[in-house]
Amino acid sequence: MKNVFRTKELFTCRTFQMLLSGLVLGSIFFDLMFDIAGARDRVGLFAFILTFLLSCTTEALPIFLKEREILMKETSGGAYRVSSYVIANGLVFLPFLFILALLFASPVYWLAGLDRNPSSFAFFLLLIWLILYTANSVVVCFSSLAPNFIVGNSVIAGVMGSFFLFSGYFIRKEGIPGCWVFMNYLSLFRYPFEAFLVNEFSGEGKCLEEKFGVCLLDGDTVLRKEGLGRLAGGRM
Repeated sequence: MKNVFRTKELFTCRTFQMLLSGLVLGSIFFDLMFDIAGARDRVGLFAFILTFLLSCTTEALPIFLKEREILMKETSGGAYRVSSYVIANGLVFLPFLFILALLFASPVYWLAGLDRNPSSFAFFLLLIWLILYTANSVVVCFSSLAPNFIVGNSVIAGVMGSFFLFSGYFIRKEGIPGCWVFMNYLSLFRYPFEAFLVNEFSGEGKCLEEKFGVCLLDGDTVLRKEGLGRLAGGRM
């Protein structure tokens, strides 16, 4: 907690960054229509959200690199275990990351006109919270491996880019060469991206194209086209 207060400038900037980003993103994707064009816009919105949230935490890398030196000295002296540091670090950041998630998710969700069901918003907020926690954990992980900020920043950028490439947004799993399919399962982007799609398009009464009172394209069909047929009809 002391470390958090010592770096209050960083956390203050991140708080304003998340709120402003949510407002700007929500205004860009304002009141999306629930039709075929709106479905494409929603998919693009979810992809950008993932890219933004999983890549906006590298500014905290120098902090963790500095903490690593202290951690190595204190653990080698038997002051505490590495597992104690990891657990304490995770618990301290959870409430702060939830505040960031709430500040970002609230404006972008309601301004963009996503599913108006309160439970869908709660699930969306949970996803944003977990994505931020995942990004924070990735930074901690690579700060323990990288010798300095330049190497750590380069490695994180490369890993995140690879994860996004194999998320299923650019190429479906069925189109990936067999030797690269494993990357689809390792991708940190794949699972929240699928969760966003299922949260938005699954369920009854979500028709994107209707003619003469007959629904020609519904949300479950969109999920099946995205290779999520096993999840169509219900949330994960």
